[in-house]
Amino acid sequence: MPVPRAASLTALNEQLLEGCRRRLGDRLRGHEGRIGERLVRDLAAFHSLPPLPYDACEKKAGRVSSLSLVRYRGTDYSVPTAYGHREVVIRGYVHEVVISCGAEVIARHLRSYEREDFVFNPLHYLALLERKIAALDQAAPLVGWDLPEEFATLRRLIEARMAKRGKREFVQVLRLLEVFRREDVLAGVREAIARGVIGFDAVKHLVLCRIERRPPRLDLTVYPYLPRATVAITSARAYLDLLTGASS
Repeated sequence: MPVPRAASLTALNEQLLEGCRRRLGDRLRGHEGRIGERLVRDLAAFHSLPPLPYDACEKKAGRVSSLSLVRYRGTDYSVPTAYGHREVVIRGYVHEVVISCGAEVIARHLRSYEREDFVFNPLHYLALLERKIAALDQAAPLVGWDLPEEFATLRRLIEARMAKRGKREFVQVLRLLEVFRREDVLAGVREAIARGVIGFDAVKHLVLCRIERRPPRLDLTVYPYLPRATVAITSARAYLDLLTGASS
């Protein structure tokens, strides 16, 4: 029998279930009754299911390293830097690794079967980088982070307008990804660029407005680098001069 192929475990389970259903009317050699009839008798003899589903994983105790990494079966997985040197519980599933500290799940990664591999979530290191901003461009966990091009554009604009403060301001924008959905933060970044309001406060405001479905009300006084327009008070004499010029 060929090995089944599927795009995911869910798809494989559906495929296997459908195959079982197709065979309910078959009769196996050496057995009385069809498979479906025998299944009914077996179900009547089964015990009740346990109150909680079985957690099909391997559980191990671990400790977070000084680099905010937890090792499981030869691979290091990242956790938020706030949990450095803490005791954790690692649950290794076929497809993912879940790390908990106390009753809280602090990290969830796709499982790697490569030996001596490193699996990073860049969001786990942003809080530390905000304090040690000089390490932003050399931080290994951020290498290869696949962010939309708009984030790089925003960084260039922020650093051009805020100089040294720009890096920290950009990391604060990235930290919005810790709280909000990626598509909402991306929409906020795009709108900030389009409006020319380049900064963390503006992006956060635009993200919240998108989520709460309300129009943005930006206080432009906090963006001193924006060009200002001077509008004079209209006088009747100026209006008459315009009329005279138009008639001549």
